[in-house]
Amino acid sequence: MNIGEAAAAAGLSPRMVRHYEKIGLTPKALRTDSQYRDYSTNDVHRLRFIARARDLGFPIDEIGELLALWSDQTRASADVKALATARIADLRNRERALHAMRRSLEHLVATCSGDDRPDCPIIEELAGNVG
Repeated sequence: MNIGEAAAAAGLSPRMVRHYEKIGLTPKALRTDSQYRDYSTNDVHRLRFIARARDLGFPIDEIGELLALWSDQTRASADVKALATARIADLRNRERALHAMRRSLEHLVATCSGDDRPDCPIIEELAGNVG
């Protein structure tokens, strides 16, 4: 199948499929006589794996590790679990940071009068003028 078909089947854009090939997450696609990329069912399966891993927040380097583990029939599930556990910890840290940002922004919005006057604690905070 061509890149558009493979991308659609994997839930990706053709641009992302080319990107994953360029950075080595997928092997170089076979080419037709007219030099169009030609993808197999296995290629699409690999692209879906990558898309699912991205949806779960795994960065590219860890997706590479997961792909290696996926293809290693002698892998230890503990290795896969360790990657997923570390990803959970990272997501929790990000969640806490986002929560703190939201609380700070809510506080600034609450202290801004939102009227016709120019003074605004939101602008002051962004400018570094709020103590």
